[in-house]
Amino acid sequence: MNLLLTILVEGLGYASYLFIVSLGLTVIFGVLKILNVAHGAFYAWGAYLCAFLIGEFSTMGVSDLGTMVAIPIAALIVGLILGSAIERTIIKNLYGRDEVLIVLATFGLFLVLEDVILLVFGVDPYFAYQPTYAMPGVQIGGIHQDGYKLSMIVVSLVIGLISWAVLNRTHWGKLVTAIIYDSELAVAMGINVPRVFYTVFVAGAVLGALGGAYIAPTISVAPGFGVEVIVLSFAVVVIGGLGSIPGAAIGALLVGMLRAYAVLQWPEIELFVVYAVMAAVLIFRPEGLFAPAKARKI
Repeated sequence: MNLLLTILVEGLGYASYLFIVSLGLTVIFGVLKILNVAHGAFYAWGAYLCAFLIGEFSTMGVSDLGTMVAIPIAALIVGLILGSAIERTIIKNLYGRDEVLIVLATFGLFLVLEDVILLVFGVDPYFAYQPTYAMPGVQIGGIHQDGYKLSMIVVSLVIGLISWAVLNRTHWGKLVTAIIYDSELAVAMGINVPRVFYTVFVAGAVLGALGGAYIAPTISVAPGFGVEVIVLSFAVVVIGGLGSIPGAAIGALLVGMLRAYAVLQWPEIELFVVYAVMAAVLIFRPEGLFAPAKARKI
């Protein structure tokens, strides 16, 4: 019983931040039809900036709980400034281009942004542990659980519900849906498609940075750690279905639970399990478990 509880909590904790990052990736693809490899750089920049700000706030005498304000600040700065700059200068020129060209271009952009991180933040790792000390742990089933990890689960749930509500219950969501199904018809209807593309890309960048910022206090933020998360995020969205918010949630849960089980019971196949499930899903459901329905064109 204790083992199952540990796997559940650890799996949910891992899936929570992975879902936030994957949500930004799948929303960008669902609307812009761009498989953005550079999304991993937003995650890395969010983590680095958050860790840097936490350290600065701590030296200024801000309480451990108060340093948590660095998380949304870092996510917004990365999304609104870096995400906006990249969309306006590079991404907007890739709309409607060949998929291979898009992947190559965003992969090159990812490498450039990873190197710029080294120039800005240096090569030494950052340890921003203060927020984890601010939240007391709780006893669940007689096992002590990290309060910060539980907060990540709650935050990811809230973000998922808000994203679903915005896309399915608001006027803005109707505009996005119209563009997803037929962008040319959306233009004919008077929808400002470039503005919607810009907004969606920036929102996706904010989500990617938020995932990195929230996980930063629990890890050593070091060069190159954004590579693993972008690979796992691709696995999540492929399993769930590119462009599907419920699919991203299910994919993150599968990856999180399988990884937690493997780490505790079979650590030598930790990554193999994730990719084995992805391969199995692609064999039987090439478009993912919850791929959005495509409009039939006559």
